[in-house]
Amino acid sequence: MPASVTETGGSPVKLHCQTFHSPHQGTWLVWLHGLLGSGDDWSAAVAACHQHPSLVIDLPGHGHSVDVNLSGGFAEMSALLNTTLSAYQIKDYWLIGYSLGGRIAMYHAIYGKHDGLRGLLVEGGNPGLSSRRERDRRLQHDKHWAQRFRREPMRSVLADWYQQPIFADLTAVQREQFIQLRSQNSGNRIADMLEKTSLGQQPWLVPALQQISIPFSYLCGENDRKFQHIAQQYTLPLNTIPQVGHNAHYGNPVAFSSTVSHFLSLFG
Repeated sequence: MPASVTETGGSPVKLHCQTFHSPHQGTWLVWLHGLLGSGDDWSAAVAACHQHPSLVIDLPGHGHSVDVNLSGGFAEMSALLNTTLSAYQIKDYWLIGYSLGGRIAMYHAIYGKHDGLRGLLVEGGNPGLSSRRERDRRLQHDKHWAQRFRREPMRSVLADWYQQPIFADLTAVQREQFIQLRSQNSGNRIADMLEKTSLGQQPWLVPALQQISIPFSYLCGENDRKFQHIAQQYTLPLNTIPQVGHNAHYGNPVAFSSTVSHFLSLFG
């Protein structure tokens, strides 16, 4: 069933966004950040892709969309994305998503209503888990983190969050920078989003992605062993960003932006 996204008064809800380079004509770039982030995370990449108009979105519970509550999971998120694009009269667009934003972008490309979607770039986004058992296990894992986000001080949870293996490439200074920056988030809102968009709630997208008809690039830091393996295992169209781990657009913004710009140039 299609999700509907409305406020109490019946008017459509849209996500907070920033537009950049909007006088330019052509296909828009729509940027979706990861869990705990905000649209500001894309600043360097958006500036480097200045030849394209860009819409930078704050996801529900994040940034200036902190009061947007996502109760219906991925289907509602896809509908909310459509409502937001419609509000900005964006009819032709590429989706660029990191981590959670990448998973949302892939879901939207496969299951969403998106006549105007022209291409997909996913940075370190998990295409899903193939078995119900794996999804159930992951959902319990994410519910555990969600409980901690709701009950404990944000800094103490984040200190452990950034010790997870996926963030092993971060230096101590980088880890502290992330903790300080992400501590501004609402623990309750992050917990809600983590549960509703858990990998355990996400469909298995690999077969559909392998057959996708729009241009698709899977971006991954060369030190991100987990997602390098995922791309190779499922023959996803991998583009490697040198000298970085999971958060490639943060760790090497020049190389990341160059890779994105080159890929876009192949399609006009």
